[in-house]
Amino acid sequence: MGKRTLVRRRGRGGKQFRAIIVGKIAPAKYPNFKLEENHQGTVVDIVHERGRDAPLAKVFFDDGRYSYVPAPEGTMVGSTIRVGHGSPANKGNILALESVPDGTLVCNIEKNVGDGGKLIKSAGSGAIVFAHGTEGVTIKFPSGKFLTLNAKCRAMVGTIAGAGRKEKPFLKAGNRAKYMQAHGRLYPTVRGIAQAAVYHPHGGGRHQHIGRQSSVSRNTPPGRKVGNIAPRKTGRGRVKELQHKA
Repeated sequence: MGKRTLVRRRGRGGKQFRAIIVGKIAPAKYPNFKLEENHQGTVVDIVHERGRDAPLAKVFFDDGRYSYVPAPEGTMVGSTIRVGHGSPANKGNILALESVPDGTLVCNIEKNVGDGGKLIKSAGSGAIVFAHGTEGVTIKFPSGKFLTLNAKCRAMVGTIAGAGRKEKPFLKAGNRAKYMQAHGRLYPTVRGIAQAAVYHPHGGGRHQHIGRQSSVSRNTPPGRKVGNIAPRKTGRGRVKELQHKA
């Protein structure tokens, strides 16, 4: 079967394969206010945190505490953020999903009530409040996926700042290597078909071709579990047209 593939050689994952926690400022989440309360905060600084592509806004609230939240687009030092019941659905305000109108762009959404925000936190991202129902509020993500969340979950109105960051090329492999290291990602990676047959199941051959179907079962043995693992659909999405006979 040849040697183990790189994915298996990574093992439990050392520091080379884990996101680095050194240089972190603070957890980026909402303050633990009750839903019926109403608070107001002022952005006192906008900072960068290692390994995070979106800027963080340092917010000073009226109860004397500081919190760091991913800065929405348009945030500047001195901006006012309102949190809680009765807050208008303006850009930057934090309120429960049940109070956000349909069609509103939101970010930093709580997955469970009170967790401080877990979803849509990367630069330039934003989700749409799709519908309100008896089971909760349905959110449409940038990927097109729909998710129904508890109506009491909080979200920030607007989109995360820093859009277009990925449009700038790295220009040098060293710059990309530093970026990948800060995010705990493996770099560089070599394609399986470019490797020798002893190192990867896709390797070998007179030219770069897998030589078999790239889709494999979820129950495939580890030495052969490479490529598209249990895919739902591969290739071009084809739309079948119904031909009605006259």
